[in-house]
Amino acid sequence: MEDCSLPQDSLFLGFDCSTQSLKATVLDANLNIVISELVNYDTELPHYNTKGGVFRDPFVNGRIVSPTLMWVEALDLILHRLEKSNVDFGKIAAVSGSAQQHGSVYWKNGSFKILSSLDPKKQLVDQFHDSFSIKESPVWMDCSTTEQCKAIEEAVGGGLELARLTGSRAHERYVGPQIRKIFETQPEIYQNTERISLVSSFMASLLIGGYACIDQTDGAGMNLMDIEHRTWSKIALEATAPGLEVKLGKLTPAYAVAGSIVSYYVERYHFNKKCVVVQWSGDNPNSLAGLTLNAYGDLAISLGTSDTVFGIATDHRPSLDGHVFPNPVDTKGFMVMLVYKNGSLTREDIRDLYADGSWEAFNMFLQQTPPLNDGKIGFYYKEHEILPPLPVGFHRYILDNFIGDSADGVVERETEEFDPPSEVRALIEGQLLSMRAHAERLGMPSPPKRIIATGGASANDHILRIIASIFGCNVYIVQKPVDKEKVALQQTQLPLELP
Repeated sequence: MEDCSLPQDSLFLGFDCSTQSLKATVLDANLNIVISELVNYDTELPHYNTKGGVFRDPFVNGRIVSPTLMWVEALDLILHRLEKSNVDFGKIAAVSGSAQQHGSVYWKNGSFKILSSLDPKKQLVDQFHDSFSIKESPVWMDCSTTEQCKAIEEAVGGGLELARLTGSRAHERYVGPQIRKIFETQPEIYQNTERISLVSSFMASLLIGGYACIDQTDGAGMNLMDIEHRTWSKIALEATAPGLEVKLGKLTPAYAVAGSIVSYYVERYHFNKKCVVVQWSGDNPNSLAGLTLNAYGDLAISLGTSDTVFGIATDHRPSLDGHVFPNPVDTKGFMVMLVYKNGSLTREDIRDLYADGSWEAFNMFLQQTPPLNDGKIGFYYKEHEILPPLPVGFHRYILDNFIGDSADGVVERETEEFDPPSEVRALIEGQLLSMRAHAERLGMPSPPKRIIATGGASANDHILRIIASIFGCNVYIVQKPVDKEKVALQQTQLPLELP
């Protein structure tokens, strides 16, 4: 039997293709970080004219896209930086990555020939200018496919039946409704498309010089896959567009090898030709794997551009509220998840409006105000929210006669604005109370055994205290490695807030 052991000085390259940036991290065999680089789309690729990594169409309500070629150029730039940092690409044994879920890429007829014959003397971006039937990829923030969602649900027997079949009811950002919209409104574009990739399989395709499969976990976020059998659903495909299965290619497990790195990178950057490319997957499934959630009762809360709450389950319970994906590391288990579109950008907006753009002032307001905010609660939506499905706007309410331990005699009324400290607490408590309420409706444990908090806002101790109080359990964070220390989970030594 062939020896599959790796040299002790082997390196591993991981990417994170998120909404706002592309990050690359090189690890050694002991999981120490050797080097990390990041490309911010807005500031370092300004010619694409994105804001927050996306473009909001002023003429089509809810249409939010990213330039497909921007991701290609970001890969060029970040590999160039790693090269300038003297990374020994020849020692890299494997490459994989994580990507924003629900984004889709549309390869033009004939593009496989370009993809499979890359010229190592040229940058990638110069070779893919004419490779996409749609130049701008719909992303997870898009909400322009409401009519297509209704039609797909009706075709399969309703939203709950679609959730039973695919793991979720129809959602505007999901790729199935996006494909149906393209087929209905731009049939010539659909006919001129030979392959449809997710962002994850698209980036893997660039690395193997061929069309990478869509992995089963990320593929569950399309309203197209049979969640129980982990194959394309004939019913869902027929409800979406004709001839779709051939454009999607095959599904594969999240942990499968996509292929060997293509010769382009061997010749241009001196990668080892034996370097393998492991399937990329979606950012949320990868978070579940990376945070090592392994028991019912564990929850993770990711506080990023979007906020998510997720955990694991042994069976699939259809719901109109949340999402079910295959567990990326357990072939028989499932991942359950709630998604909130208004995350960090909304928190930053309230910070700028009411705390003079200062996180220090923002946190001081959280300290000054009491738990439950004297009956003031708000729901703040810069984007059309998923849960609950409410329109853009700031919705503020005062609960008169509220004393904190009973709803008896409470009268609810809407108001235009709170004082700045109350605005800040109303935002944070509103977000977290919504998470808890919807998590309980989806069958997640209440209280959880523990919560692991991740994402940018998990660095804020004041927000972590409120999470601990609202969910009633210990909160842990991921300690960032410093001086090549290994990543570890640390329990936050924070007192609970008590009303």
